[in-house]
Amino acid sequence: MESMLNKLKSTVTKVTADVTSAVMGNPVTREFEVGRHIASAGPGMCWRIYNGTKKSTKQEVAVFVFDKKMIDKYQKFDKDQIVDSLKRGVQQLTRLRHPRLLTVQHPLEESRDCLAFCTEPVFASLSNVLGHWDNLPSPVPNDIKEYKLYDVETKYGLLQISEGLSFLHSGVKMVHRNLCPENIVLNKSGSWKIMGFDFSISSSNPSDTDPKYSCKEWEPNLPPLCLPNPEYLAPEYILSVSCDTASDMYSLGVVAHAIFNEGKPVFAVNKHDIFKSFSRQLDQLTNISPALLNKMPEEVREHVKMLLSVTPDLRPDADQMTKIPFFNDVGAVTLQYFDSLFQRDNLQKSQFYKGLPKVLPKLPKRVVVYRILPSLTSEFVNPDMVPFVLPNVLLIAEECTKDEYVRLILPDLTPVFKQQEPIQASNMILLIFLQKMDLLLTKTPAEDIKSSVLPMVYRALEAPSVQIQELCLNIIPTFTNLIDYPSIKNSLIPRVKSACLQTSSLAVRVNSLVCLGKILEYMDKWFVVDEILPFLQQIPSREPAVLMGILGIYKCTFSHKKLGIPKENLATKTLPHLVSLSIDSNLNLNQFNSFMVVIRELLSRMEAEHKTKLEQLHIMQEQQRSLNIPGAEKSSEETKNPPSSHQIDDIFGSAGVNGKENGSSAAAAAAPQPNRMSLTLEEKQRLAKQQEQAAKLRSQQPLAPQSIKPAASANSQTKDLTSSLLTNMASLNTMSLTNTPRPPVAQASPAMSAFPSSSMVSNGFNPAMGFPTASMGGMGMRPAGPAVYGGMASAASTPNFGAVAQNHGQVNMSALDNLFTSNKPKVPLNQIAPGGGTPWLGQFTPAQNAQPVMQGAPAAGFGMQANPFFSPQNFSQTAAAANQSGLKHSTSANNDLQDLFG
Repeated sequence: MESMLNKLKSTVTKVTADVTSAVMGNPVTREFEVGRHIASAGPGMCWRIYNGTKKSTKQEVAVFVFDKKMIDKYQKFDKDQIVDSLKRGVQQLTRLRHPRLLTVQHPLEESRDCLAFCTEPVFASLSNVLGHWDNLPSPVPNDIKEYKLYDVETKYGLLQISEGLSFLHSGVKMVHRNLCPENIVLNKSGSWKIMGFDFSISSSNPSDTDPKYSCKEWEPNLPPLCLPNPEYLAPEYILSVSCDTASDMYSLGVVAHAIFNEGKPVFAVNKHDIFKSFSRQLDQLTNISPALLNKMPEEVREHVKMLLSVTPDLRPDADQMTKIPFFNDVGAVTLQYFDSLFQRDNLQKSQFYKGLPKVLPKLPKRVVVYRILPSLTSEFVNPDMVPFVLPNVLLIAEECTKDEYVRLILPDLTPVFKQQEPIQASNMILLIFLQKMDLLLTKTPAEDIKSSVLPMVYRALEAPSVQIQELCLNIIPTFTNLIDYPSIKNSLIPRVKSACLQTSSLAVRVNSLVCLGKILEYMDKWFVVDEILPFLQQIPSREPAVLMGILGIYKCTFSHKKLGIPKENLATKTLPHLVSLSIDSNLNLNQFNSFMVVIRELLSRMEAEHKTKLEQLHIMQEQQRSLNIPGAEKSSEETKNPPSSHQIDDIFGSAGVNGKENGSSAAAAAAPQPNRMSLTLEEKQRLAKQQEQAAKLRSQQPLAPQSIKPAASANSQTKDLTSSLLTNMASLNTMSLTNTPRPPVAQASPAMSAFPSSSMVSNGFNPAMGFPTASMGGMGMRPAGPAVYGGMASAASTPNFGAVAQNHGQVNMSALDNLFTSNKPKVPLNQIAPGGGTPWLGQFTPAQNAQPVMQGAPAAGFGMQANPFFSPQNFSQTAAAANQSGLKHSTSANNDLQDLFG
């Protein structure tokens, strides 16, 4: 490990030293930061290319540096010639401006040790890509070593060079004279650019239609850096000292041959005897063998053969080469269109961007990411074009890795997330982003999701467009698992609920319910119980689709293994709400049956849970009784069994401690036993305290009885209080009540509340009659006497006046005559009997043929069926008049409900 670190340190130190020594003192370093050595180019690959940035703007550039130490072996005259030639080439390139020529960002600067200038960002020279690694850093960068040209890159690259030559020949009237892979540079986005104008020749009569170019004779004694690359020169330049635009076209043919033949030119030239080599080459070019071009694509062989023709007039010119069918490839045409995009108007651009998604999958990823993507993202500054560009950018993002997405795409997308003007374009952008939301949430970092992506989703939920709201609600369940729970709870759910309550569209309301039903699994139980279920009762409309959506959410909550509805909520809120919804007149038979199935399931579950709880409590009580400790048993009895339980059982004769009713015990016994449920925490705490108390009582010493001396008394016999009480009760039947004042009946006696709730109350006439808790104790009132009883009677609280009437022969009721006022005729109470002329008493006496009142049922006189003003015909309405809320209907609502809730 240490050796590797030392090696890395030495490499970094060497590179830093090379850079420092190369550009130290050069004025370029004042404005630009020079980075690492990335490539080489120019005549003899003499220019080292470094990446760099401009200090003031942080703009990325490429820094070309020529180190004068490379020519220390030459004499001063040769050194000066080399430097002058290089300076001339850079100055000529700086004056020329064209998309197919390398763009100079900063002119040439000279120092004592180097020459340097800055250009647009560069990847490498074509010579580097074809395998010539002279003057490159060691080791050779992997991105250059592993770089392979795709067919579309080759086609479009040759087309770009042809267009560049067309500009030089037709526009500038100039011959390059040294077109070779060394002087063709690939910029950062993959475009091919021409440089190396060291030996270029301008026309002597640029204004004439037939330009003339004068060139010098080949001088083999000059240094190689002062001469063009002979392997790419046309034969006439060496043999007849003549050149014109056709000479550059010959060089283009050799470049095309080298591209398809691993960087090898058509012929190897012996630089020591160049004239003999060219003479031999001329003979071979006269009769080119098919094997020489067999590696080239068939559709371009004939054109390359024409470019290599010995006769210059037979060679196609640059403008003709741009129009050959070989360049009509869809990928090459697409790239060419991007390069001329600045010349198009918005209508032409929009048509092009609409068809681009069909082309992108056919192009290599490197071409798409580094060549097309920058052109697309540059259109984001034009708000009207964003809806047309954005689908293509997101399509490219799908093929990128997460690192490439974050580095190359996300910085340009961030402003688009927040774009809200113009409105129409903003709505289109929302729709496009919503359709690709899974991509955004998968590849976007968490902090950017919270700051950019989710706010856009919230904005879509609040958008005025129903289409956007529907789409947003439909796709939210597809990416909810990618959103953190606090955002779901605090931001997403409130907006979905608001959209449901405030919309005037039935489709939005139904989709809101469907959305909630699908994302219930991402919430916790108590949030659903406290926030979602109460919200369902706030929904105002009663369309069948809305009602079925509400039913679906209840069903999902009830049946989900993680959620569930507590039995208390079932009994007090859920079941009453569902029952009220189930009888809505808008529901058809199948929908009503669906409601009833769910209601029965909820009732069964509630019954099973509560019965299991009561059984467990009963078992625990029995275990407490089995401890055989009087103090603990008494405490347990007072706490859990009210003293009135047995008396209530005796009165109604229908319920036991196990909670089974008469008539249903057999059915209950036949029913399957529910699963045992654990006791609540409070119940467990109470039982634990009781067991602890019982243990303390067991550990105490038994109390020894103490002998008590009987007190001196004349009467040593114990008084029988029971007999005295019975005697006093019997005397009440014969005593006269004439002069006995009666207490008022409007307020209960304080002493009455001290009696147990189930104690029997004697009315003086029927000792066997008792009042259960429901008729008096629960309201704090004592029972009124039979002569002053008032108020409406119920089946559970009506005094048994029938028993009084039946016993009139045995009780003398004449003593109560004075209770009536003197200004009315007195009616002896002895006449109160069935058929005795007192009709008001008969209304409290059960009829002979009346049906017995069921226990626990309300009095017949208080139901809707007994109401003389109630008529079902008065409340009936047709289903067509049910939709009174003015909501807009959607044909997809019921389908969504079927997909979600079945």
